[in-house]
Amino acid sequence: MSSLLSHNKDRPHIRKSLSDSSPTSSAATTRSLRHERLSRLSSSGSSDVSNDSTTNPAESYFQRRENRLSARKKAVEETENNDYKKMYEKALSTNQRLKSKLETSKEELVLIQDQLQKVQKGRAGDCGSTVLEAEKKVKTELKMENQRLKDENGALIRVITKLSK
Repeated sequence: MSSLLSHNKDRPHIRKSLSDSSPTSSAATTRSLRHERLSRLSSSGSSDVSNDSTTNPAESYFQRRENRLSARKKAVEETENNDYKKMYEKALSTNQRLKSKLETSKEELVLIQDQLQKVQKGRAGDCGSTVLEAEKKVKTELKMENQRLKDENGALIRVITKLSK
């Protein structure tokens, strides 16, 4: 407490000595002090920390840290977006490949069905039950493969819609 009192006692003495000096230098000193205060106030309101010479070192450290963290977060988000993009493109290419397989399987099925109908008409009187059974077996296998490809195509479409959201 005594140090506070001695500090307060010193302060008026300093002011008094400033006022005791010439009035011109006192006014100039007062103006320069005001100018310094105004410049500090205006610079503390600015958002640019690197240009502020009166910034607290801890504040500038935290500002730089925040900048680094936000830059790192942006980089991670960009890589994640690129990963999703690659996955999406891969799913699209797989989907196109499966669609083309499905189309060729459908065409083969139609051809085999036509052949089966021709054979059935031509052999209506024949007793070719073994041939008919074999053709029926091929027909059911093709239908099962066709259904499997349709299911895969549907699954890929669901994956693509989830990725695109």
